[in-house]
Amino acid sequence: MDYKATAQGILDHIGGSENIVSAAHCATRLRLVIADNSKLDKAGVEDVDGVKGAFEAAGQIQIIIGTGAVNKVYDEFIALSGASEGTKDDVKAAAADKQNWFMRAIKTLGDIFVPIIPAIVASGLLNGLLGGLTQINPALADSGWYTVINMMAGAALTMLPILIAISAAKKFGGNQFLAAVIGFVMIHPSLVNAGSQTVLKGGKMVANPEIHALLKIGSYTVKNVGYQGHVIPVIIAIWFMCFLEKRLHKAVPEMIDLFVTPLVTVLVTGLLTFIVIGPIFSTVEGWILTGATALIHLPLGIGGLIIGFVYAFTVVAGFHHMYNMIEAQMLGSVAHLNIWMPVATAANVAQGAAAMAVAFKTKNKKTEAMAFPASLSAFLGITEPAIFGVNVRYRKPFIAGCIGGAVGGMLAAWMGIGATAYGVTGLFGFLIVPGFWIQYGIMMAVAFAVAFGISFVIYRDPEPALAGSAKEMEAEILEKEGGVEEDGELKVVYAPVKGTAIPSSEIKDPTFSAELLGPGMAIIPEDGKIYAPFDGTLTMMFDTKHALGLVSEDGVEVLIHVGIDTVNLKGEHFKALAESGDTITRGQELLEFDIPAIEKAGYHMDTPVIVTNGDQFKSVKAVKTGPVEPGEPVIEIE
Repeated sequence: MDYKATAQGILDHIGGSENIVSAAHCATRLRLVIADNSKLDKAGVEDVDGVKGAFEAAGQIQIIIGTGAVNKVYDEFIALSGASEGTKDDVKAAAADKQNWFMRAIKTLGDIFVPIIPAIVASGLLNGLLGGLTQINPALADSGWYTVINMMAGAALTMLPILIAISAAKKFGGNQFLAAVIGFVMIHPSLVNAGSQTVLKGGKMVANPEIHALLKIGSYTVKNVGYQGHVIPVIIAIWFMCFLEKRLHKAVPEMIDLFVTPLVTVLVTGLLTFIVIGPIFSTVEGWILTGATALIHLPLGIGGLIIGFVYAFTVVAGFHHMYNMIEAQMLGSVAHLNIWMPVATAANVAQGAAAMAVAFKTKNKKTEAMAFPASLSAFLGITEPAIFGVNVRYRKPFIAGCIGGAVGGMLAAWMGIGATAYGVTGLFGFLIVPGFWIQYGIMMAVAFAVAFGISFVIYRDPEPALAGSAKEMEAEILEKEGGVEEDGELKVVYAPVKGTAIPSSEIKDPTFSAELLGPGMAIIPEDGKIYAPFDGTLTMMFDTKHALGLVSEDGVEVLIHVGIDTVNLKGEHFKALAESGDTITRGQELLEFDIPAIEKAGYHMDTPVIVTNGDQFKSVKAVKTGPVEPGEPVIEIE
């Protein structure tokens, strides 16, 4: 990849430097917030070499580039645009300012729950592992090993309000240690566990006799029941705590701030939590949990079908972070099982299967190279590359994935599959579904088969866009209908350098050998001079001078890349004899380079000659191997 060219291409299609509000990157994506989204040419961004997909989510433009390469593209992007370097948090903050209140609320939930996922996953995996081992060896349940591991497995869920409180305080800008105190008070051992409000007595479930009045305010009674497994009351309590703490820091004199602010913050927040926030929002939370559970438990798995179908739509819209709250509530309920996760797995696997069908059916090398690894990542629970890079881009695979997710979700709900954690889906989900391994496998297989089959049947490679003058468009239409071009001649690319011609498959670089950038061939040069391969325009002389972009008068776009990975030389041993935008004539010398010096630096001299718009033609065929002189035909295009 030419990182600078990729960065420039992205910049050109987002409205230029003046349209950038904020820029950052994560492990695989460039994350941008732009001022005017109407200036975004999403299709143009996706067509930039090196870009595997682009999508809009949570107020951001997220451009998938890939691990490792994204760092280098980002550096070039910052240099070209003049934008200041930011962090993911900076981009999120800038994006949040552009969103409505509902999207900001969903984003807040994501920001609170995502940091605590590792703790939930660790406990859930231990729980699943312990369940599986005790099924194999029931005697293990009576051992000290079981007791110790069981404590670890239950720790995160038992202390969930504390974890949520700490994460929420970080999000809302309050003291995390004061938040931890509020979280602990809400699950204090003096309070009856929220899941033990009824007990079995005489064969019947009756109210727990240990529940009594904790506080009485006139006729209003606060019972001594804790908030184990609760989510919304904790978040609201910590939001209020942070609000109060910030106001006190401003109002209280600095001399006594250290003593007064923490005291008043904890006392007021704690009392308000038990008297108002807890009772009200635990009731609201109960309605949400009851509704979600009732939906999944609809007869014949209809609820799972509905959720499985719409799940990917919520991922695209950025709503899916709210499911963390629902899953946490389910784990904290009496059943202690997350019945939402298997339905999510069905949706994710189905999107991966739909992308895999595209990989098998497409004739476009770039699409295949993008779709196949994207599908594999979806099976491991990371769906963004498949959804945004492939399925949404081509639409029909996305719908196929939704249908597969619906069928798989219906099975998951009908079979009652439950997980012991959240934050894990796909193949790794087997680790957190003890007792449901067979059902989970069947559900995944069905979701995969349905989505793959539908996607394979309905997907078609998009027709290449017709470009250029009306005359050129008419000629291309005639050619597709069996006619010929007006001049009746083939388009030809002539050898730009003296050397030995080799087919693409022999190029010592997987990107060029797989023809991901387009069809063509390569020449191992014997003479350090590049000549124009036709009459046309030098569209780009890369700053590193190791590569040239050209377009012929009859519309053939060619990339000449001198050596493999020679971008790392940063222009050393190269001398440009022409500039971007120059009109060129066949045989004109464009570039000089020092072959011995480049080889001494450790670089292969394979020089690919690639037709980058080859998908716009009927055929692109390399016609020469072996010794070749400048000016000899090496590629013929129909």
